[in-house]
Amino acid sequence: MSKPGALAQLMAWRRQVGRTLNLMVGMPEYDTYVAYMKAAHPDHCVMTYEEFFRERQEARYGGKGRVGRCC
Repeated sequence: MSKPGALAQLMAWRRQVGRTLNLMVGMPEYDTYVAYMKAAHPDHCVMTYEEFFRERQEARYGGKGRVGRCC
């Protein structure tokens, strides 16, 4: 295996592990969200990554007046 090919495989593996970990903790991918919004709702504004992250955290763990859970 050549070094550039091995590096590319390692980077692909790293990206996939990162995606898996994000999904395991309930964090969908921002790129998927952007692609969906552009395809399905081109007339709506797309949230920034920070807005998206905050919104997903609040939806999962509570916020905006909802009672949070400890476990």
